[in-house]
Amino acid sequence: MAMNVSCLQENLKRGLATVGHAVAAKSTLPVLSNILLATDNGRLRLQATNLEIAMTCWLGAKIEGEGAVTIPAKLLGDFVTNLPNDAVQLTLDERTQTVQVACARSVANIKGIEADEFPSIPSIDADEPTVLLPPDLLKTAIDQAAFAAASDDTRPVLAGVLLKLQGNTATLSASDGFRLAMKTIDLPEPVKTPQEVIVPARALQEVSRIVGDDPVEVTITPNGGQVLFHSGSVDLISRLIDGKFPDLQRVVPQQYATRAVLERSAFMQAARQASVFATSSANIVKLHLEGGGEFGPGRMTITTNAVEVGDNKAELEGQVVGEGGQIALNVKFLQEALNAIPTPQVALEMQTPSSPAVFRPVGDDSLLVIIMPMNFR
Repeated sequence: MAMNVSCLQENLKRGLATVGHAVAAKSTLPVLSNILLATDNGRLRLQATNLEIAMTCWLGAKIEGEGAVTIPAKLLGDFVTNLPNDAVQLTLDERTQTVQVACARSVANIKGIEADEFPSIPSIDADEPTVLLPPDLLKTAIDQAAFAAASDDTRPVLAGVLLKLQGNTATLSASDGFRLAMKTIDLPEPVKTPQEVIVPARALQEVSRIVGDDPVEVTITPNGGQVLFHSGSVDLISRLIDGKFPDLQRVVPQQYATRAVLERSAFMQAARQASVFATSSANIVKLHLEGGGEFGPGRMTITTNAVEVGDNKAELEGQVVGEGGQIALNVKFLQEALNAIPTPQVALEMQTPSSPAVFRPVGDDSLLVIIMPMNFR
């Protein structure tokens, strides 16, 4: 008997949206633009892959006939999204590989590709996960570190995030060569074996998107080639990046000449204002710090000068310790650094105009963000 299943529109819509992020955007293999639908031990299994990451989602369903087929992801997703919140019946005609999608008074017939042509998703056999992470901690760590990874594959290791598991801590580090972010979280239980792997930043960003309320099981293959993230009814498998990650610790300045503590919200607002003009001047903003001496607070001035359109200046009060100074930064990197910092106040440390700017959340030692100055390579 051919595949014949029914499930709630709401659940099917959510499942398709979940795995849809792993569908290949452009591919010479048409089947990679499809989602695999298959019956699996009384549930409906949805799978998608772009050959770098693969996502699997299981849905509760009424199974009247076993089977599997692949369906164009966008077409199926768009159609299901526009169905009423009712039971959706999926019936496969094995001869034509066409799936009838019926819900309430709506019926569609969608042509698919045989399931045998879909790439096999590797399974990771392990008695227990490498590490178990609380979902909120993992999501926060990813959001505070992965943004600093490179967005292209010119240097593959820089498009990844170094995940270091040792003792009771997990550290996520990322750098595109112009900035870096390092985030450390405490583990509920110590890891049995220290591990260092490079996970593609895109895979981690997908993990951040799919985690719910369930703990996240992270399993690294013994050969270090792949990693599995399992949370609730969703799996994400990603290849790991082979290579040596840069030693970011040597980039972290061990001292500073000037340190300013500023209100993060005011800093972000000034950076947003500056970005309006900075887009016309190679994204450059200048930060000028000066202490207030013993009689008052110090201040930071943010300026942007775009020759063809105009200029902008904003002043912020803050606690400034040290000799003061000036540094030029990429305003986009500055905004992303401030977005990653969760505390009401942010500390900015600097030495010279040609040395890195260091950003830290005040009262939180678990996060560090560094931005290289615009005149420094």
